[in-house]
Amino acid sequence: MKEVTVQELKSFLDTHADFQLIDVREPFEYEVSNLNGLNIPLAGILIEADKIAKDIPVIIQCRSGKRSAQAVLLLEQQGFDNLSNLKGGILAWKEEIDPEIEVY
Repeated sequence: MKEVTVQELKSFLDTHADFQLIDVREPFEYEVSNLNGLNIPLAGILIEADKIAKDIPVIIQCRSGKRSAQAVLLLEQQGFDNLSNLKGGILAWKEEIDPEIEVY
């Protein structure tokens, strides 16, 4: 499974790279804090797979990297080959990029 670090994600965001960010946490978690990704909870990832790009890089994130890793595995079984897991999730983002972001 491909992974990207929070530093790599920040670089993508800073340079306005052409990619898609998917947040697989639950809506109530997304409301607490998010990185402006598209919110598709893990339980619905296969049902809403048509919302996920196949022609540009896609980074999947969650709180710690565990649920997003599950999402990557599920989607790869459906033929996606452009996915990366955000290593450490939003917790790593808080620790390494933005200590002010709220996490739970």
